[in-house]
Order: sequence, then C-alpha cells, then structure tokens
Amino acid sequence: MVDNKAIRRRLKAMGKELLLGDKTLIMGILNVTPDSFSDGGRFNEVEKALIHVNEMLSEGADIVDVGGESTRPGSVLVDTDEEIRRTVPIIKAISNQWNTLISIDSYKSKVAYEALKNGAHIINDVWGFQKDLDMAKVAAEFQVPSILMHNQETTDYNIDIIESMKSFFDKSIELGLKNGLDMDNIILDPGIGFGKTPEQNILVMSRLDEIKAFGFPVLLGTSRKSMIGKILDLPVDERLEGTLATNAFGIVLGCEIIRVHDIKAHVRMARVMDAMIRGGING
Repeated sequence: MVDNKAIRRRLKAMGKELLLGDKTLIMGILNVTPDSFSDGGRFNEVEKALIHVNEMLSEGADIVDVGGESTRPGSVLVDTDEEIRRTVPIIKAISNQWNTLISIDSYKSKVAYEALKNGAHIINDVWGFQKDLDMAKVAAEFQVPSILMHNQETTDYNIDIIESMKSFFDKSIELGLKNGLDMDNIILDPGIGFGKTPEQNILVMSRLDEIKAFGFPVLLGTSRKSMIGKILDLPVDERLEGTLATNAFGIVLGCEIIRVHDIKAHVRMARVMDAMIRGGING
C-alpha cells in the first residue's frame, strides 16, 4: 500500500495555497455547458452556477472545477471564444464571492490564460498539455498547479496500458518542464473514462498504485462514469455508491484529490478514510 503520509506538498496557486497530503481534497464539478453527460444545462447561467457553488462549498468542497466544454463521447466541440464566454464570467463571480480554489477544466491555452487572469488558480487539462502545445507555456507563465490527464483518441494499446500511460505522462511532464513549469506543480490524472474501455478503466483502477509510483500527486475522476454503470447496470443518476467505492479505493492507493459531483457523501467518506489511513480524527 502507498504511504499517504509520505507525500505532503504546499503548492502556490495564484496567491493561494493548494495543500496536498494532510487530507483528501474534494474537487467539485461545475459544468457550465448545455451538454455534459451528467448535468448538462443545469448550471450554464451565472446565477444558477453560483447557487450550485454555494451548495458545494457548504458541503465541504475544497476546489471548484469550472468546465465550459463537454468531453463526453459525441459531444459538440466548442470554439475558444465561446468557451471563454461560458467560463470566465462564472470564474469571476465565484472569485468575488468566495475565498476558494478554482480550477479551469480546459485543454485550450487561451481559455486557461483568461481564466487564470480572472480568478482561477489551477489548470485541469484533459489532454495533459498535448492537444494545445501553448498550454504548458501558460502554466509556466503563471506557475500554477497543473493537472495532466491521460487521454488518447482510441482504446487501442500496443503495450501494457500502464506503460503506455507512463510514456504519455513522460511527454506531458517534459512539455511542462521545458517550458519552465516547476516540477512540484505537476499532478497526474489517470483519465478514467477517456481513451479506455470500461474493462480497461477497471484494470487501470486496480493498478493505481503503479501510477502513484511515478512520484507525482494523483487526482482521480470516476464520478458517475460508464465503468460504474457497466458494473452495476445503472443509469448516470444512480451511480453514487459505485462512485464512492471507486474513490475510497483510490484514497487507499494514494490519490490526493477526488473530482466528484456528489460533495457531501464524498466529504464524509474521505474523512473516515483519512482517519484510518493517516491516523487521527479531525471533526
């Protein structure tokens, strides 16, 4: 088992700090899109988004992850200007109202740049700097924590899937470092549900300790995903228990951040997991 106590990092994030290692951090999902697979169209207006942010923060979310383009299979691509129009006003509003960490969920460098200028603190790139090569430059310019997710266009792997993921991450990390991003600002995401079949997702989950062994903090995003639907044969809105199981497993194997829709249940679960893994009870 990975020793969670061994990794404690204090990352600078646009005047705030992202503290990793003391407890599992809960990243709340805010999709400001009309077509997200789980909550499309529910929070794509500023007022509705702020009501949801207030709810997530009151339930204990540590980070709000704002995304303006759905990445679900078959989703419609959004141009850069439209993505900025969707995300930046909401990021500004959140920043003005709450003292919380905000991440921008985008693979487009111009979107990230505008988000960071207007209140975001973290980049969450579902293509790990490899779709838009200027993203690493933006991350380095602002020196922000950057979540690099594994992704690929197909589900075909010619070598062991973890070895393939390692090669992907090596390229992403190299892009960050050669552009001047501090190595301490790199966080990895195995990309559950991206470029993988449900069976491959389950395999990656079972080997999360090998990804953790790469030596970087790990974010896990399994919330309501098709892997869970496949196992339980349940629709998106009935996957809470399965999501909790995958995230509890991830915490055991050393994941520092979990990205979820259902905040309250995950805050409670993570507090119990942290007490058992890290020791002590923090009420």
